[in-house]
Amino acid sequence: MKRIAVLTSGGDAPGMNAAIRAVVRGALYHKLEVYGIERGYEGLINGEIKELSVGSVSDILQRGGTWLKTARSKRFMTPEGFRRALDMLQNFEIEGVVVIGGDGSFRGGLELTKAGITVIGLPGTIDNDLAYTDFTIGFDTSVNTVLSALGNIRDTSSSHERSTVIEVMGRHCGDIALYAGLTGGAESILIPEEPVDMNKICRTLIQGKNRGKMHSIILRAEGVEMSTQELAKTIEERTGMETKVVVLGYIQRGGSPTARDRMLATRMGYKAVELLLEEGMTSKAVGVKGDEIIYYDLEEALNMKGCHDKSLMELAEIMSI
Repeated sequence: MKRIAVLTSGGDAPGMNAAIRAVVRGALYHKLEVYGIERGYEGLINGEIKELSVGSVSDILQRGGTWLKTARSKRFMTPEGFRRALDMLQNFEIEGVVVIGGDGSFRGGLELTKAGITVIGLPGTIDNDLAYTDFTIGFDTSVNTVLSALGNIRDTSSSHERSTVIEVMGRHCGDIALYAGLTGGAESILIPEEPVDMNKICRTLIQGKNRGKMHSIILRAEGVEMSTQELAKTIEERTGMETKVVVLGYIQRGGSPTARDRMLATRMGYKAVELLLEEGMTSKAVGVKGDEIIYYDLEEALNMKGCHDKSLMELAEIMSI
């Protein structure tokens, strides 16, 4: 393999730039030509492809978002759009593509694989919702962003002696809420993987108030069946406690990546280059298990089913007594 490309697709995640940098510099170190595709699969269709140098990725390691920019592409899922994307790769004689993104981005890469392109997927998504890897690029930064906001909200909640429901991202995976709630001392954590138990939530809040607690934090992942507003209203009605709502939204996607995310992204990015250099290598998804960088067949990785850590939920409940 002599010429590769890298793109970011779907939602941005802190650490994507660190991964791009590792791919580019790793490729150049091994005498590969490397191209950047802007705006994901949509940019590929439009031919937004440029050759990258060592200097191209200077001063991006510490930056959030993605230097290559990102977009979602409906055209890529059409026969005409997909054909155009393949034509562009052929025009530039690109043999391998590193795709940094989440489930949808990987599925786009799988389609390229079926057309004969070698794809290496790097898990760039704050939700931590790819089952084959322990952690995804951007997750640690997002959790720390939520923790910072939680601390600020706790100050004002304590001053006014009220409860606050904080909504965080996580449509299908509640890891942001779970990790931030456990390490931030939330009284209740609601995630999509577990049913809502209003009796337990209200009981915990009342018991806390009876022992002199001045405030309470309830962390809710956005994919939970009960809406944030409905949850706050129900708490007020059943406990008599004033309850406010805070939706953190896209603030969770931004910011300079943590050292942990920079390290993870750099190791994964370089691993992608190593895999592309191997003779006869097929498409893979790179991840991490424990402290080891691992990889699976791309289609196998996509078919793995997630399972949240029940022990962490149990620990959070114990800590909230």
